[in-house]
Amino acid sequence: MQQRSEETQAQIINSAIKLFSNHGYTAASVDMICKDAGVSKGAFYHHFESKQTLFLALLDGWLTTIDNSVEASREKTVPETFLLITEAFPYIIKTANEGLPMFLEFWLQASRDQKIWQASIIPYRRYHKYFTALIKKGVEEGSFVEVDPEVASRLIVSTAMGLLLQSLLDPKGAKWEKVARESATMLVNSLLKK
Repeated sequence: MQQRSEETQAQIINSAIKLFSNHGYTAASVDMICKDAGVSKGAFYHHFESKQTLFLALLDGWLTTIDNSVEASREKTVPETFLLITEAFPYIIKTANEGLPMFLEFWLQASRDQKIWQASIIPYRRYHKYFTALIKKGVEEGSFVEVDPEVASRLIVSTAMGLLLQSLLDPKGAKWEKVARESATMLVNSLLKK
């Protein structure tokens, strides 16, 4: 019973990703998702309160994998932690590139829907807070030069988002995983105490 329920939920999610990507959030109706997934509306509403709830679950699923990668990167020193985080870049870029239309749909809907914007901005704020604390710790432990952790954190998040967007818009324009690693190394090196 549990396995069947999980399979139904996976079918709904896969259909939603396909339909949101191909038709956009607004045009992809619950009826379309149910038909594509081969499930009843009752099954849909058993798993998701609304189309918006499903959409937010897709965003949350992608962000959870990023969060897990960041959390698994804690090392003894702050510079080591930063460099280990860069190992998650290939996965982040690969999953974003596979879902380019879906990724762009998240941004588009965030500009139109307050609830989706709220859900979308929370991770940015969380990453900003995480990197601010990490940089502050690096300064305190003597690994980093004296910098404003808030500003440095904004630079890191902005660089990561800019690289992600570039990799989505021009996937063959560079070896983005390499660019991401080298950019992170350059940022960390610029913070290191000489």
